[in-house]
Amino acid sequence: MQPSLRPTLQLLHDQLVDAIIDESMDLLARNGVFVENAEAVQLLADAGARAEAPSRRILIPRALVEQSLKTTPDSIKMFDSSGSHSYHVGGWDVHFDPGSAALTLFDHANQMERQAVTRDVIRFCRLTEKLEHFHFQSTGLISSDVPEQVTDCYRLFLGLQHSSKPIVTGLFVVEGFAPMFEMLCAVRGGAAELKNKPLAIFDACPSPPLKWSNLTTQSVINCARAGIPSEFVSMPLTGATSPVTIAGALVQHAAENLAGLVIAQLASQGAPVIFGGSPSSFDMRNGSTPMGAMETMMIDAGYAQIGRRLGLPTHAYMGLSDSKCIDAQAGLESGIGAVLAALAGINVVSGVGMIDFEKCQSLEKLVIDNEICAMAYRLIEGIQQREEPMALSLFAEMQESADFLTHPHTLKWLRLEHKFPKIIDRGNAQQWIESGKPELADRAAKRVDELLAQKDEPFLDARTMNELHRIMAGHARKYGSEQLPVAPPMG
Repeated sequence: MQPSLRPTLQLLHDQLVDAIIDESMDLLARNGVFVENAEAVQLLADAGARAEAPSRRILIPRALVEQSLKTTPDSIKMFDSSGSHSYHVGGWDVHFDPGSAALTLFDHANQMERQAVTRDVIRFCRLTEKLEHFHFQSTGLISSDVPEQVTDCYRLFLGLQHSSKPIVTGLFVVEGFAPMFEMLCAVRGGAAELKNKPLAIFDACPSPPLKWSNLTTQSVINCARAGIPSEFVSMPLTGATSPVTIAGALVQHAAENLAGLVIAQLASQGAPVIFGGSPSSFDMRNGSTPMGAMETMMIDAGYAQIGRRLGLPTHAYMGLSDSKCIDAQAGLESGIGAVLAALAGINVVSGVGMIDFEKCQSLEKLVIDNEICAMAYRLIEGIQQREEPMALSLFAEMQESADFLTHPHTLKWLRLEHKFPKIIDRGNAQQWIESGKPELADRAAKRVDELLAQKDEPFLDARTMNELHRIMAGHARKYGSEQLPVAPPMG
């Protein structure tokens, strides 16, 4: 029997992909990038890049980019906290995770956004752990009840305790890396073990156009030397911080990513990186950055092709919405985005659960998006020939009484061929009326409560938990916080 055809989406012909890559390398060589980090500037200079003083613009020769591409892995293997389950990041494999660093949480009961506190972050982590179609966790909410200087470390601290999945995170301050790295080592069992079995991906966001800040660059350098994958989140805004054309924005996006890749390889040859971003088609009417715009999704799908041509794992922010509540707009933008991301074969897809231009997370939307992701995964499985012949023997056997409902063939293949959502309504109108006419967001809220009422099995032993609390408490004390909202474990 023939294997199933994996449906794909490709928006660029091969000649255009090559032209964009070629022009991005010319851009790095002729115009260069601004690099604020002194160590990175020295690494680049030692490798033959030319600094244009006093602007801090670094001209990166094509040969250095091409050599760096040769030493960059074409795929990454991520592991859960136990180290027993792995996820391949590369090729056409797709993994969804909630977006990172939302400033607010959507409060379903009050239908408004508010700042999150520790309890909210814990609920977010526990819920993401239970939603099976999100392969990765993320530090998706910022807790407002700890000092601002430790929020990057604190969200990882909570995530590691309440989820076993690989975690997508990142730095807010340079000083955050040391305790975060120490925590990851505590869970994995040491620096060598963490390098061998990565548990976290660190986002690194260049500033458009063509600038790598001190914080972002230092994150890339630190992660490269620790063997932690850096996920580049390039953010061109069409007509605002990048050329207005999609092709022009793709040139800038590729150049920003390639600059980060060169820095990573100079810091540690063979360092894992992910070719990614969170670009947007800038809305000139409102001054907004619509992540649900089709043009934004086209940029994402376009650079996924470019990353694949370069032989790199890919990332994008898709499956999110610009709506301010859980409504039809939230569903249509998230559904289209998740499906297009899966068809484009984007390896790490961030943004499920998010609304309001990446600003807000919603637990109810996480539950809804989990089912959207299930549908996207089913689509890319394609149509398979399960048996030979496919139908002839069934009709020959049943003759005139074609009763498929109770036939063994139906029982055998039903759940492999078809998915059955838990909150998407596929009952009839009378059933809906009798159940009280619940809307989707209300059904999702009920499902959130059901899942969070379930008892959690501990992911970490008492020794590791105590070590995480020791690291977090020590870091917090540096900024005047003597007591964290989460009490240390007993014993």
